Amino acid sequence: MVSAAGARQGDTAHDTRRAKTTGLAVTAAGIVVFNISPLMNWVKFEDGSNPRTGYETDSLVPFIAYLGIGLLVALVYAARLARRGQHRGLTLVSMAVGIAAAIQCLAFALNPMGGLERGDALAADMGVWVGVVGAALWAVGSGLLAKEIEGDDHVDTRDRGTTATR
Repeated sequence: MVSAAGARQGDTAHDTRRAKTTGLAVTAAGIVVFNISPLMNWVKFEDGSNPRTGYETDSLVPFIAYLGIGLLVALVYAARLARRGQHRGLTLVSMAVGIAAAIQCLAFALNPMGGLERGDALAADMGVWVGVVGAALWAVGSGLLAKEIEGDDHVDTRDRGTTATR
């Protein structure tokens, strides 16, 4: 008769299920779209003159984009390294940052920042909406990946006892 610990070890040692890469692909597409948005005009003066890009408007915009690149690199690394193709904690962090980026863009669309201290009358421009779409794809893709099987456990073959660890 196999003990519960032995059954766990056997199950993890022979389990070949892997997370589907659909969520990772959607996340990557969203992060790419979001990284394009700071290059676009985020605000314009209500009189139509002198639009400003995401880089010129607020330093938080490119920071979120670069944070997305870092998370994407980490997700790809986890997809290659984790036995089942994803690390749920990292995936959930990516989803949280994607949600925060979407909320930031929506707040920006409702009340554009970057000129308030100077009294500028600003209106949201196309880059904000591209950022919303990118952030939404990013969050949804991360959510899809988080629904997949997790695989960051390690089986230590040196000890035949309870060896599945996290």
